[in-house]
Amino acid sequence: MKKGQIYEGIIECVDFPNKGKISPDGEDQYAIVKNGIPGQKIRFMVQKFKQGVAQGRLLEVLEPSPLETREPVCRQFPACGGCMYQTMSYEAQLEMKAGQVKRILDQALAPGRSYEFEGILGGSEEFGYRNKMEFSFGDAYKDGPLSLGLHKKGSTYDILTVSDCRLVHRDMTAVLDCVLQFFRERGTSYYKKLQHQGYLRHLLLRRGNATGELLVNLVTTTQEEHDLQPLAERLLGLELEGKITGILHIYNDSLSDVVRSDRTELLYGQDYFTEKLLGMDFKVTPFSFFQPNSRGAEILYGTVREYIGDIRDLTVFDLFSGTGTIAQVLAPVAGQVIGVEIVEEAVEAARENAAKNGLDNCRFLAGDVFKVLDEIGEKPDVIVLDPPRDGIHPKALPKILDYGADRIVYISCKVSSLARDLEMIQGRGYELVKCRAVDQFCQTVHIECVCLLEKIS
Repeated sequence: MKKGQIYEGIIECVDFPNKGKISPDGEDQYAIVKNGIPGQKIRFMVQKFKQGVAQGRLLEVLEPSPLETREPVCRQFPACGGCMYQTMSYEAQLEMKAGQVKRILDQALAPGRSYEFEGILGGSEEFGYRNKMEFSFGDAYKDGPLSLGLHKKGSTYDILTVSDCRLVHRDMTAVLDCVLQFFRERGTSYYKKLQHQGYLRHLLLRRGNATGELLVNLVTTTQEEHDLQPLAERLLGLELEGKITGILHIYNDSLSDVVRSDRTELLYGQDYFTEKLLGMDFKVTPFSFFQPNSRGAEILYGTVREYIGDIRDLTVFDLFSGTGTIAQVLAPVAGQVIGVEIVEEAVEAARENAAKNGLDNCRFLAGDVFKVLDEIGEKPDVIVLDPPRDGIHPKALPKILDYGADRIVYISCKVSSLARDLEMIQGRGYELVKCRAVDQFCQTVHIECVCLLEKIS
């Protein structure tokens, strides 16, 4: 294969995350092409070579896959980058994702070792499950009308308005439509990432699936001034299944395309919403980490509770604890639980949540795991790890392993990062006992998994 050449072939399999493997007709080597489904016949162009393997861009689906057995439920599919697998049955999605996780873990396993792969648990809902969504302002094509939604598949700049997005509750799409119409009427500018000019950046929505409480966060630059009270009034006039508990104006002048706050102004109500999980209440703020699928999180944490075993009278460290959901799920059956999280507002929320739920045997510390561990006097009997997508910092992981805890439960949203960390974990005297995948992100390329690791005596 040569760079710039166009080829055809059938996608043999899709590895995590979203890497289709294809051997073009008449070629003795394979290429990696994203955004495909196993069994599709496609046309693609080779863009580059990485470690000797061709990396291609999908140009056209010539023939559908035998796995594509149903019609899409969204008008923007397959152009939108939010979903990948709407045309596959949910059973086929689960089988594919389970295979992806197992193949990576099998390769990461230390020589001569074995483990039990317990398959995959599906989410309780295929659609409407997300309690958090970041929508971007932009246009669908150069100089087109204002759009508010998700990126086109494979595009950094083009934004598709997703008024019928099925990953979120219809209350969220109603808010999206309202905000978009408001700013279209006024001809308001959006932030152009190359020129670093413009006003509108993101619409961050968070909704409690159990409570119906909705938090609306409009993210803009400080380059223009607009009266946003009429927008707040229009939003509060919407007929929703739930209710809006807060409307926030978040100022962000960062050059990078991330949702963050330089300053926040409260336009209405409060700066948090409440979600219920496993019979407990959780206060969730705009930037605090909380599993984006509440009902899926209950399935995930059920596996964590099963894997962690009997922790009566034991000390548990919950590292990368977010708003303290795992810590509080474990606290009723543990001696004590100590959570560590770098986002201070998440720690404050965790402390409030623990008090609200009547838990007095868990505490939460704010700061980087690498530094905070030096300040904790206790030593853990069991450690729960739920790190960011990129896994655990290579400086922090040895310090965690130095405790020599009998059991480690590792929750991963990026199994390739888990595989990298497993090399060091196994090298420090732990063995992978078992693993279970949990599909919290139906229709997408993402997958969670939970691993039990035990210290070898």
